[in-house]
Amino acid sequence: MYKVGLTGGIGCGKSTVTNLFKQHDIPVVDADVIAHALVAPGQKALSQISTTFGSGMINPDGSLNRALLRDCVFQNAEKKRQLESIMHPLVYAEINFQLSRLSSPYAIVSIPLLIETQMQSLVDYILVIDCPMEMQINRVKSRDKLNDSQIIAIINNQVSRTERLIYAHSIIDNTKDIPHLSEQVNSLHDQFLKQAK
Repeated sequence: MYKVGLTGGIGCGKSTVTNLFKQHDIPVVDADVIAHALVAPGQKALSQISTTFGSGMINPDGSLNRALLRDCVFQNAEKKRQLESIMHPLVYAEINFQLSRLSSPYAIVSIPLLIETQMQSLVDYILVIDCPMEMQINRVKSRDKLNDSQIIAIINNQVSRTERLIYAHSIIDNTKDIPHLSEQVNSLHDQFLKQAK
């Protein structure tokens, strides 16, 4: 099966684009969705996080304190590396498992950190969703209620926009409206169906 790796910086519109591909009945394997599931109460990753970073990372209801963990890892490169060593192998194992169960002509594999984790070989084609940093900041601010410095810290922990675009086989421009996005997705859908053959 043909695998299209979809990536982009925080707030670039990956979820919006994957939803547009879903409208064509194309399956989406989403690393963020997988990562969220892996840290649910009772899951292996959550207990590893608690052991590595302390029980303070777990809320009284048994869920992960995401805000506390995010603040912890974005201020400390070693702690970030520790978290990645827990999460990345589990996330990629689940991505491969989900892909193995699909039978469509092609699938979208949404991986925000595709370039950062150097996992380009996992996919056949790299599709980058792109917009200027100012737009990223505004979108994340209205969505996640983070302040500018928190958002910029996250952006700075990802590869630069320039570097990400170097790896792109195609770029989706997300600076306009949904109809403009849809047009690009429709065109790429036709292209991927041909390439899948």
